[in-house]
Amino acid sequence: MTALPISKRYYTLVGTILCQFGLGSVYTWSLFNEGLSSKLSEPLTQVALTFGLLSLALAVGSSLSGRLQEKFGLRTVAITAGLALGLGLYLTSTASNLTLLYIYGGILVGAADGTGYLLTLSNCVKWFPERKGLASAFSIGAYGLGSLGFKYLNLELISRFGMESAFGIWAIAALALVVGGALLISEAPQARGHAVSAGTKDYTLAEAVRQPRYWLLALMFLAVCMSGLYLIGVAKDVGERYVGLSASVAADTVAIIAAANLLGRLVLGILSDKIARIHIISIALACALVGMALLLFVPLNEYSFFFAVACVAFSFGGTITVYPGLVSDFFGLANLARNYGLIYLGFGIGSVIGSIVSFALGGFLPTFYLSLLLLFASLLCSISLWPSLSHRTTTVTAH
Repeated sequence: MTALPISKRYYTLVGTILCQFGLGSVYTWSLFNEGLSSKLSEPLTQVALTFGLLSLALAVGSSLSGRLQEKFGLRTVAITAGLALGLGLYLTSTASNLTLLYIYGGILVGAADGTGYLLTLSNCVKWFPERKGLASAFSIGAYGLGSLGFKYLNLELISRFGMESAFGIWAIAALALVVGGALLISEAPQARGHAVSAGTKDYTLAEAVRQPRYWLLALMFLAVCMSGLYLIGVAKDVGERYVGLSASVAADTVAIIAAANLLGRLVLGILSDKIARIHIISIALACALVGMALLLFVPLNEYSFFFAVACVAFSFGGTITVYPGLVSDFFGLANLARNYGLIYLGFGIGSVIGSIVSFALGGFLPTFYLSLLLLFASLLCSISLWPSLSHRTTTVTAH
């Protein structure tokens, strides 16, 4: 095997970390919902739909990023994603109605973020074929830390300069990180495929979708994404309006989510190399189920609310990390991008469903109840799939 250029590898790693840190900043979105609601004189539930659209656009952008890379090259696409992200955030500050908010803050920001996210992450992993897990951990960790770091930055910006100026400064910071990181990145040489354990057939997408277990996996993924993304998008508002926390204490929920999300990615990702991935997903689903049950059925204070939110965020982060490998366990590695790509649309669809239910039925609770039911059904589905994998498989995680 030809040695990979050391300088390009590590410049790419640093560049990817910078890109991921800037891209992860979108998970602080709930800090701005209250201000946007006041500015536009629109109900909070309608404003919160922006993050659902952002998540849907993020999923679509991720699924198309590979084709864009093939056509225009990785660095060009990554730089364009950074410019589009900055533009979208700036234009969000100028939005004068819900339609413009949905276009700028939802569709443009989400599509840019998703394109840059999956593109830079998968490329970084290819540069480290002997240390894929470590490269993934650095990239995934940077994305999680981006939401944590920008939580404090954006709170300070809102406090000092107001919401509209905060959006503008956030736009400049995110753009600089993503574009600066992209300039350090080199496209990885074509990597040789790594075999999956003997006995795993490589399914095409057409073959995979004819398998009932494919749709069980899709339901499980959608359930976790709906509960996680909806709660991430409205966490601060739930803390204030539903639990009765002060604005400053409720804002700490963003940091709790970021830390739990990151912990879930690292802990469940590491465990998935030692325990069957379908068992890991069952653990993640059970964790999210506990969090939702606490939100719905237990009198909440500051600490019980933080714990409930942390359970859901931990599950979401871990599921996102483990799922590419899980899909390859069932359907092989050769067509993973296509097979996982269709399931990954549940990332955005789940978030939009959660926001629409909240808007249509008026509040947070209807979405929480729907999430609880879907998580319970998904846990049963995951347990039913345990016998399907009689052997442990090892593969590359691509998210």
